[in-house]
Amino acid sequence: MATRTDAPTRREQILKEAARLFAERGFHGVGVDEIGAAVGISGPGLYRHFAGKDAMLAELLVGISESLLTGAKRRLAEADGAGGTAPGAVLDSLIEGHIDFALDDRPLITLHDRELDRLRDADRKLVRQLQRQYVELWVAVVRRLYPDLTEPAARSAVHSVFGLLNSTPHLTRPGSLADRAGTAELLHRMARGAFAAAGALVSAGPASRSPE
Repeated sequence: MATRTDAPTRREQILKEAARLFAERGFHGVGVDEIGAAVGISGPGLYRHFAGKDAMLAELLVGISESLLTGAKRRLAEADGAGGTAPGAVLDSLIEGHIDFALDDRPLITLHDRELDRLRDADRKLVRQLQRQYVELWVAVVRRLYPDLTEPAARSAVHSVFGLLNSTPHLTRPGSLADRAGTAELLHRMARGAFAAAGALVSAGPASRSPE
């Protein structure tokens, strides 16, 4: 989800190709030589940048969790600096940032779903810690917009929206993402609709719910 426009470093090129190959064929289905070939260097040459495939996987999964959290904190700081941006606009900004990740870094979503358990305990715990912090930033913003939502309800809504946004790896049919702007807009509307539905349900109270 990086916004840099300069040319990627060799290390970044390796990580990008590793993520693509791991997502397509699985962690154990890809050799170091194949990753090297994808970036135009010999397999052994990769060891000048990474200790091995495990190190690549850890940097990919820890790195994207750090990037999401850093991006969310930056968006919140920008809102605070703007002199009290409305909660709805802050939530829109968070959603936009996550949609950029969901559309541009789909291999990393697949990697997280399939390969997280392959990380060392310390790296896996770090990923979980970063993710919890990211979720709690969203929860605080959602509750400012929908104050009747309890923390558990807001947290459930946030996780549900993440599930929606992170479904993009399944949009794999030819041409399914040809209109990126249209896809982003659709995801944004669906995410805001999910939060609005959660807020409306709580505000309306038990009487609005269907009987068992």
